[in-house]
Amino acid sequence: MHVVHDGPRQAPPLLLLHGSGASGATWNPMVPALAGRHHVVRVDLPGCGQSPPAPSYDVPDQADRVAALLDDLGLRGAAVAGHSSGGYVATALAERRPDLVGSLVLISSGPSLDAFLRQPLLLRVLLSPPLGPVLWARRSDAMIRRGIAATAAHSVDVPDDLVTGVQAITYRSMRTVLRRNTAYVAERSVPERLAALEVPVLVVFGAADARWDPSSARRYEAVPNARVEMLPDVGHLPPLEAPEATSELLLDFTAAVR
Repeated sequence: MHVVHDGPRQAPPLLLLHGSGASGATWNPMVPALAGRHHVVRVDLPGCGQSPPAPSYDVPDQADRVAALLDDLGLRGAAVAGHSSGGYVATALAERRPDLVGSLVLISSGPSLDAFLRQPLLLRVLLSPPLGPVLWARRSDAMIRRGIAATAAHSVDVPDDLVTGVQAITYRSMRTVLRRNTAYVAERSVPERLAALEVPVLVVFGAADARWDPSSARRYEAVPNARVEMLPDVGHLPPLEAPEATSELLLDFTAAVR
């Protein structure tokens, strides 16, 4: 997997995992603040950004690839933050390799399928056959920017390298990733999975999330050692819409649980 390091290597490790079809550039606006206190490790998950496709996009298999990366880097007890479906990979990592995970931060990660909302029209068209594959192959930078921003509550500045990373994922890979994410959550809800672990959890949700019912974030309150924070007037993209507030919540949390 493509990996980017920021901050001093001797600082506490913080692994950042992006959501479906995105890339590590999702976190660009937050990195300066986070790298002041952490060794920040950003990856492009398989098939996204600069990472090549993988034989399997099952969430546990993606978690195993991340675990192998952390093993190679010699990192243990990392704080692991995931945006959207990146939160599922982070949860699976804690399930399969608890020695690698010191704490979890889930940002805009839907708890269960019944909380999923009807998606913006542009995203539905891009992802649905028969027109989807044709439009996907012809996506312009402007269309990608509109697609990313479609789930934000307000206008948002989309980093150029995030657009480039999204351009790299194929239609088939994207559809497969979405199906495997759905299967992971359908098998067992995220709060139920977290309740079986002994890891501190911070859940951050935008109060105006357009992908997941924002009130569903409260389901995480049933998880022992979990803290839930709602961001007013923020949609599905806190790392882009409210990087300062999101960074502050994350840093306060990781400092408290170390």
